[in-house]
Amino acid sequence: MSKFIDEVVIVAVAGHGGPGSISFRHEKFAEFGGPDGGDGGLGGDVYFVSDQAIQTLDKFIPLKHYKASPGEHGEGKNKSGSKGDDLTLKVPIGTQIFDSETDELLYDFVEEDLVFKAVSGGRGGKGNAFFKSSTHQAPRFAQDGEEGDFKNLRLTLKLLADLGIVGLPNSGKSTLLSKITSAHPKIANYAFTTLHPNLGVVKRESDTFRYTIADIPGIIEGASKGMGLGLSFLRHIERVKGILYLFDATSLDVLHELKMLKNELKSYNKTLPTKESIIVLNKIDLVNDEEYMNELKASFPKNTKIISISAETGVGLEELLDKIDKIFFKKKK
Repeated sequence: MSKFIDEVVIVAVAGHGGPGSISFRHEKFAEFGGPDGGDGGLGGDVYFVSDQAIQTLDKFIPLKHYKASPGEHGEGKNKSGSKGDDLTLKVPIGTQIFDSETDELLYDFVEEDLVFKAVSGGRGGKGNAFFKSSTHQAPRFAQDGEEGDFKNLRLTLKLLADLGIVGLPNSGKSTLLSKITSAHPKIANYAFTTLHPNLGVVKRESDTFRYTIADIPGIIEGASKGMGLGLSFLRHIERVKGILYLFDATSLDVLHELKMLKNELKSYNKTLPTKESIIVLNKIDLVNDEEYMNELKASFPKNTKIISISAETGVGLEELLDKIDKIFFKKKK
């Protein structure tokens, strides 16, 4: 399985233009024919294209320099050299390409099959036929091709999910994702089982309505400052329409946990806590105390959108999906 890599720095180099040719006609009745050196070919370009089948940037790790082919040499008989082969690099949907020196965003792959030309090949050199004139009938020189463009690029992947599941380690995010989508994340009973974001597709209304949901690795206090795993993956929740805050209902202080999660999101990006959200109280199968659950729900501010479920047993999942349809996608049952 590919290692999940969501940021790399590479160098993209376009192909060198081919040199022009120095050539003279050699025909049976024209021993001292004129110049007929052709132009060199253009250097190849470097392109990026978004591909649904690719999920990570790990393929860029072994090699840091990516170079297109040079243009071919010009030839005699005014034959121009062929253009160098372009280099096309495939990236996951959600990849952003930045100029790593200026931090300028150059392109954002927000859907499949988008194409971006990162650098252009060098111009081919002129052959000696180009330089013939009335005062210079037999030029014995030609141009070298121009060097291709090059750029230092930073590729950053931000998952394109409609919703994100955020919670502390062991709150049941991976289990919930596995029950409502076809995703199969690794699940175990210890913190940081999820070491990279997982994406799944929720299919509703006989497959006519679908949306994607991401399980973001557990966020702990200090994640926005680099603690735990959170900082590495907070970027993957920036584009979501809404957030499911998932909590273990047996926790001693869910309200404190909610405050901590929102503070970490705000420290990373102040708009994240303002996104539409639902509070999801998980593992109610371990509580089995209706009075306790009622008191827990009542402790949240009025008008909080809240639902209790058991991802493990499936209790409340259909109600949760109905609530998601209505709140985030304005779907009516």
